[in-house]
Amino acid sequence: MPKRTDIHKIMVIGSGPIIIGQAAEFDYSGTQACLALREEGYEVVLVNSNPATIMTDTTIADKVYIEPLTVESISRIIRQEYPDAILPTLGGQVGLNMAMELAKTGILDELHIELLGTKLQSIEQAEDREKFKELCKSLGEPVPPSKTVNTVEDALAFGDEIGYPIIVRPAFTMGGTGGGICNNHEELAEIAKNGLELSPVTECLIEKSIAGYKEVEFEVMRDHDDNAMIVCCMENFDPVGIHTGDSIVFSPSQTLSDKEYQMLRDCSLRLIRALKIEGGCNVQLALDPNSFNYDVIEVNPRVSRSSALAAKATGDPIAKMAAKIAVGMTLDEIKIPVTGTTYAEMEPALDYVGCKI
Repeated sequence: MPKRTDIHKIMVIGSGPIIIGQAAEFDYSGTQACLALREEGYEVVLVNSNPATIMTDTTIADKVYIEPLTVESISRIIRQEYPDAILPTLGGQVGLNMAMELAKTGILDELHIELLGTKLQSIEQAEDREKFKELCKSLGEPVPPSKTVNTVEDALAFGDEIGYPIIVRPAFTMGGTGGGICNNHEELAEIAKNGLELSPVTECLIEKSIAGYKEVEFEVMRDHDDNAMIVCCMENFDPVGIHTGDSIVFSPSQTLSDKEYQMLRDCSLRLIRALKIEGGCNVQLALDPNSFNYDVIEVNPRVSRSSALAAKATGDPIAKMAAKIAVGMTLDEIKIPVTGTTYAEMEPALDYVGCKI
């Protein structure tokens, strides 16, 4: 399907300030997306609080607002600009959370503003730990034993039930913020308290630790016609337990057998299709090094920090493709700029190794 003609002005939400340990990947992705949308003839309104990025350069969007990324601030800009749609999936976790908060205020319904890319329901299903666990179970995909809690007491009770070590994963936070591995009652009490405070919905997933498993990530793209493809498979040099943002990562995977690769690849495609994600997404999986057992860790229903690595390693401009998918184009219509002849539905084959240290 060609690009949509019923929308003309699109607001892109950036990721805000660069935090130590989180590099400029979202600036890279957001800049690509804005340029891709303008290339297709859309008017782009950008909101990002960071003046130090290329993204907030006046040549990147038609209108640039260097304003705080808060509901009040963005609502004011929305009423000023009246965009037809908002693209939140290129501003990292900040952009995603912002879109959800705006939707809850009712302003998007009131002004008939559409969320482009991944729909609100899909974002909630991927980001809400309990809903995601239920989805995995319905697909027959394995997840570690876990429980969603809203109080420290519930966390401690579940910890006593399944035994230590335990992983705490706060809902709707970026890069594992507020989470951690707990080896005993005291550590769980401290980390759960912190995680609940940092989670915008005061919710944590308490999960049996699978630290020590191989950590494998798939960068996946899907369009609204349900075409889906793997951009690349990335294998973390460090095992589960060290966050992917801090880990050394290789692409393509270096130690997976063909059977393991195909098994995890099929799982990734099943997940992105079930979530109905439109654009790029990052699937994180844990593989037992001594068997074919694996667990689904999580899905980021947005362009992630790994997407920038995948884009550089393969030459597939993931953020650019995600932006074009968001406005209705399909993978078999989007040309890969590196080759100029092949289309995005073709999976890149690497005859070299990319590494992030």
